[in-house]
Amino acid sequence: MDEPHKPLAAAPSARRPRVLILGGGFGGLHAAQSLASIPVDVTLIDRRNHHTFQPLLYQVALAVLSPADIAQPIRGILRHQANVQVLMDEVTGIDVATRQVALASGAQMAYDYLVVATGATHFYFGHDEWAPLAPGLKTIEDATEIRRRVLLAFELAERQMLEQGWHPPLNFIVIGGGPTGVELAGAISDIARLYLHRDFRSIDPAKARVLLLEGSPHLLAAYPADLSAKAEAALIRLGVEVRTGAHVSAIGPGWVETRSQQGSSRIDAAVTLWAAGVQASPLGTLLGVPLDRRGCVLVNDRLNPPGLPEVFILGDLAHVEQDGHPIPGVAQPAMQMGDHVGRMIAADLAGRPRTAFRYFDKGDMATIGRRAAIAKVEWPFKAHMSGLPAWLTWLTVHIWFLIGFRNRIFVFATWIWSYFTFTRAARLITGDQHLPGWNDKVMSKPDNRNSINP
Repeated sequence: MDEPHKPLAAAPSARRPRVLILGGGFGGLHAAQSLASIPVDVTLIDRRNHHTFQPLLYQVALAVLSPADIAQPIRGILRHQANVQVLMDEVTGIDVATRQVALASGAQMAYDYLVVATGATHFYFGHDEWAPLAPGLKTIEDATEIRRRVLLAFELAERQMLEQGWHPPLNFIVIGGGPTGVELAGAISDIARLYLHRDFRSIDPAKARVLLLEGSPHLLAAYPADLSAKAEAALIRLGVEVRTGAHVSAIGPGWVETRSQQGSSRIDAAVTLWAAGVQASPLGTLLGVPLDRRGCVLVNDRLNPPGLPEVFILGDLAHVEQDGHPIPGVAQPAMQMGDHVGRMIAADLAGRPRTAFRYFDKGDMATIGRRAAIAKVEWPFKAHMSGLPAWLTWLTVHIWFLIGFRNRIFVFATWIWSYFTFTRAARLITGDQHLPGWNDKVMSKPDNRNSINP
């Protein structure tokens, strides 16, 4: 363990310390808010003007919610905090020797403290050519693209069925059995079986196939075995085909190839979605410090890289060990890390030693579909929950942590309306009418017609 940190020398009295925060996600936003009453000048830099509540992105992707329901302008969130300046720009370089950050606009920003909380992005295990064929889910743009593809698949099938009397198989393939993959697969099954089946005349959306592919033996590997098994059972009840031990070896326009102990197989896919891997933001490489295999910055228990006590790394970008295990890169730790930064800078300015960061795990949960979820509760009591109780807990927790009173009211009202009316108001298709591989399938009719035909 590192030696106890000695307080940094205070800045001259004529100038307040400048804190640069890179990233307006959970970690960066909480870091800015934790500095509200501390005599520092804060600049938060993000290439987007909004904070996104990522745990509900999949609901934008599957037409439950609109983007504005889960996103808030960063300026609006921090408008009452007089010591914060928000800058919409992109970081292109970091010089830790001179304490300067270079921006895409050409500006150079000096700092006394640097907080890097730029999160993670999709990781295709060296196959970046898969990205346009199998989009992941990290941003609002990702969510609206997934929504476009899923809804467009049904529209194209309806049109082709009416015009030509057949259509390619409506197979929706989700790659990756973590929380995002499970939530996407369950939500696609829900929208096909419950929300679209009365809206089409030539096809039956309920007969669409949803396949969830996971390379390991179990879904939700980070969850206890009993909850993993219950999640798989719930997905199967929803009609999702779960294939564990299935490693994706190739992805092409309109198909996915897998290999398993039973051999290799190719599956036709109307839509392919990626939820199998993430890697840290590339900004970590600009610091010139040790990284782990995912590109996360190795930090000590005070969230600092080696030799850089003025730099804090938060959230998905930080590799920090606690009790012999890495702290997970999810919203809860990121928020707590952000709060910790404020306490540490306040300690420096007061001449007190810093204390170690300690993650307080309140539990994990994932929703699977309508009235189906799992939850590992650690606080205020310990419990494993599934089914309706876990689903109601999930609803309550996500409404509580959603930023903005207006968003809480709108999301709650939308959920109530959707639950009782079986309608989804955000079913908008924007962009072009192209799906990878679909046009080729239109040109060549298969020998046997698709089983979804009436």
